Amino acid sequence: MKISRDSDVVELDGPPAFEYGEKVRSLKNIRNDGTFPGKEIGEPLCKKGEEGYVVSIGTFLQQFYIYGVEFISSGYRVGMKRKELELVEAVPERFRDGGLA
Repeated sequence: MKISRDSDVVELDGPPAFEYGEKVRSLKNIRNDGTFPGKEIGEPLCKKGEEGYVVSIGTFLQQFYIYGVEFISSGYRVGMKRKELELVEAVPERFRDGGLA
């Protein structure tokens, strides 16, 4: 059985595009694909332009980073790919690696 991939790019060959705590914006409407508990399949989880913060970074299919984004307006934590997000505000350098320089 062949795995269907939506890209030949293997993001895991490099570092994640976003870091914990960075503010990001959704580039598209995201609906429940059946993995979000308590919501029907197809129900909206976030709207295009909605902003939130990266709270987790995982992987999918040994190819993509998946960013857990906590959206401010809904409070939902949604897993999203790099191509679905854009950076709004980076974490200041002094807070990286847990330091308070």
